[in-house]
Amino acid sequence: MSLDVVDLRSFYAQPLGMVARRFIGRGVRSRWRDTHGLSVLGFGYPTPYLGLFREEAERCLAFMPAAQGVVKWPTDRAGLVALVEEHDLPLEDSSVDRVLLVHALENSSDAVALLRETWRVLAAGGRLLAAVPNRRGVWARADTTPFGHGRPYSRSQITHLLRDTWFTPTAWEEVLYVPPIARKWFLRSAVAWERTGATLNAPFAGIHIVEATKQVYRAVPAQRRQRRLVPSFEPVLAPSPGGAARVSGTERD
Repeated sequence: MSLDVVDLRSFYAQPLGMVARRFIGRGVRSRWRDTHGLSVLGFGYPTPYLGLFREEAERCLAFMPAAQGVVKWPTDRAGLVALVEEHDLPLEDSSVDRVLLVHALENSSDAVALLRETWRVLAAGGRLLAAVPNRRGVWARADTTPFGHGRPYSRSQITHLLRDTWFTPTAWEEVLYVPPIARKWFLRSAVAWERTGATLNAPFAGIHIVEATKQVYRAVPAQRRQRRLVPSFEPVLAPSPGGAARVSGTERD
């Protein structure tokens, strides 16, 4: 079940949400350092992070699933956000260069269908970047944050999901080592938690950030079909009971 958009907006307005936005945004930006001349699409609730690319990308759009709801973005300009069905994106094939998924895969009713629809709209050589709750992390166990709802993933689960939907994972990053404790005095140590966790490569990070590329030439299993022999018929003249000729069909070998 998708979270309500009001709850998501409220979370990012709180100190804990600001900390999450800071570290996830840093991980997203480290993967996509330059989007000049590119079209960027965000799906789920991506608006806290799309601002990183809005000024430099040629086009920047945000799609939010119908079950979640939508809020205006950006608030001070013409809207760049739309409410859509997650399995039927209103875009042409191969029409965007980058796709960012945040609060998307874990809340999707059909993650495979969502990723295949993402594959459809992504251009050849395009890149997908997904921020997904870590199954082993503390954030996935705290339902006081949006990352504690839906289905969290392990690294191997994400890898299999992407490969099954015609993507190739190319880069990984782990963020949110700080526990989801909303006390302001505790959040002052967030940077220290983040540095220590990254240095030790600890397995309890809250979020996986995975980058993947679109497989343009993918293998399609061949299926042999057995030929069916269908008898053919041709019309011949046959006598009718009254003596007149009528047309009938007889089977020909």
